Amino acid sequence: MSRIGMTLPNVTFRTRVRDEDIEGENPYTWADKTTQDYFGGRRAILFSLPGAFTPTCSTYQLPGFEELAQQFTDQGVQDIYCLSVNDAFVMNKWAAGQGVANVKVIPDGSGEFTRKIGMLVQKDNLGFGLRSWRYAALVDDGVIAAWFEEPGFEDNCESDPYGESSPENILEHLKQSNPFSANA
Repeated sequence: MSRIGMTLPNVTFRTRVRDEDIEGENPYTWADKTTQDYFGGRRAILFSLPGAFTPTCSTYQLPGFEELAQQFTDQGVQDIYCLSVNDAFVMNKWAAGQGVANVKVIPDGSGEFTRKIGMLVQKDNLGFGLRSWRYAALVDDGVIAAWFEEPGFEDNCESDPYGESSPENILEHLKQSNPFSANA
């Protein structure tokens, strides 16, 4: 189901941010960030995946967005966000381990955003519990301008489809019909 024209759900995310006033091995503090904080007045890519540290997410999707970041910037994208139904600790550790500098991670620990956008699925068959179905969106000031959803949306899906929400597919879409261009 396409969500083009939909306003992103208004959610508050519990994040962990670096605090220079804190010494030690864990110099982070809690910070609430809203959907508006991330997407208000911005042209962004949002991609969501089943879980940090999982094979497709860690081998292809997150590294692909990181590697193509400059090409996305050249197409008018200001920010690239990776969202997963994982907590802030997991998302931050995963991002650090992946060495990302251009992709920002958003922890949807309780799955509230994912549920409200209609992409929450059960993955009990893998021992994951509730997670996000794999998708991506081009977002302009909080409104979905283009939608990329993997086929086969269902609870406990036996496969993990990947292609529609790949960075390469989204970049090709932007090059062919860019909703962020001045002429769109």
